[in-house]
Amino acid sequence: MAASTASVPLNLFRPNAPLIGKALENYSIVEPGAPGDTHHVVLSLEDSGFSYVEGQSIGIIPPGTDAHGKPHKPRLYSIASTRRGDDGEGKTVSLSIKRLEYKHPETGELVKGVCSNFLCDLQPGDEVKITGPTGKTFLLPEDPKATLVLIATGTGIAPFRAFMKRLFEEVTDFAGSIWLFFGVPTTSTLLYKADLERFRHKFGSQFRVDYAISREQKNSKGEKMYVQNRMAEYGDELWELFQKDSTYTYICGLRGMEDGINEVMSARAEAAGTTWAEFQKAMKKADRWHEETY
Repeated sequence: MAASTASVPLNLFRPNAPLIGKALENYSIVEPGAPGDTHHVVLSLEDSGFSYVEGQSIGIIPPGTDAHGKPHKPRLYSIASTRRGDDGEGKTVSLSIKRLEYKHPETGELVKGVCSNFLCDLQPGDEVKITGPTGKTFLLPEDPKATLVLIATGTGIAPFRAFMKRLFEEVTDFAGSIWLFFGVPTTSTLLYKADLERFRHKFGSQFRVDYAISREQKNSKGEKMYVQNRMAEYGDELWELFQKDSTYTYICGLRGMEDGINEVMSARAEAAGTTWAEFQKAMKKADRWHEETY
């Protein structure tokens, strides 16, 4: 089901000799009027020998130079496509990119993220410098009967899109299940919602999804609903799942989301007469707890 870590491709292209890919597709994946702008970007790999597996990242080197006149360093992005790419032939790689724009707290100037804006503004045929792939700790388990608990916020859904497409559409031996918790600010920012609802409809016995929409839903205290609050509603069920050697948990999204999850699970562990820190440590050691936050 998964690639063994020994066969995982790593650093096939480096910053001093990147792969020159081309933009094939670039479109917004949020609804009109949504806060912020997030794009699905498909890049061509051609017959370059570039390969990757689900759960890895690639580096993108934006054009131009930094404040010191040196070439930009690669920015890492989680891959949103399976090893076969969105083309089904392994000749493309896809990314979920949120355009970074904010007002400088002191000057009030609009600050634009160099790489995210470069990617969100790509036109078909534009060249892109690609490095990698990197990462061998966020890979799918080899157990075809595994239960996957996936916890995402925002563009943290990217690797999980790859996981789900791989397990539901490409491999033939997946007999396990997937439970996704997905946190976003508004319904209009539910990335890949059509895919998620399709999976729910087609693989209902193997796929559950629970959304936490912070600006539209309230938790039990009447406060904003975040992903850890949604998880808390199923605390006992999750705690029971975490006891099983066949359960693998993956967290991807903004740094800090782990804190809320740990807080929720700490109460469950305490009620069971143990400490969450120790229990989680054992899960990490058994390769059953994975975090990739940024």
